[in-house]
Amino acid sequence: MFEDDDDFIDPKTLPIYQKGKEIFDTVKQICDLIPEDNEELAFTQSIMLDDAMMLTVKVAGATGAGLYDIKMENAAIIRKAARDLMVQNHTLEMFGFKEVHYFQVVRELIEEYRLLFIDWVASFDPWDYAIDRWGLFNPPGVGPFDKDPDDDIPMD
Repeated sequence: MFEDDDDFIDPKTLPIYQKGKEIFDTVKQICDLIPEDNEELAFTQSIMLDDAMMLTVKVAGATGAGLYDIKMENAAIIRKAARDLMVQNHTLEMFGFKEVHYFQVVRELIEEYRLLFIDWVASFDPWDYAIDRWGLFNPPGVGPFDKDPDDDIPMD
């Protein structure tokens, strides 16, 4: 399958994936402290775990994708999840979570993740792309109304 492919990269070997896993494990430990009888905190717990999970799931998805626009789409989802997770301490505090001080560890880990994220996105190959006709995730210099160079390739 993919393991035989020379271009295959196991996402689990990437520093950004490993840091995302560390963040998830930390968030999970904090979530385990949330009392089960608090409906608001239980809902917040679910959101936090979903956001933390995105930090590895979408890295794996982007690593398996070759195209620049798909990688960038996954990167945008990761960014949103990390930013949402970064401010969840306010929600926890608002709903009376007594151990909110532990969340500072998550914020520090997310800052480390952010620095890895910058390098990871910079490693995307901008020449491996299909034109994003929505115009959000094209490589620099490519627009949604550009002519697709593949249209000039004869099909016979």
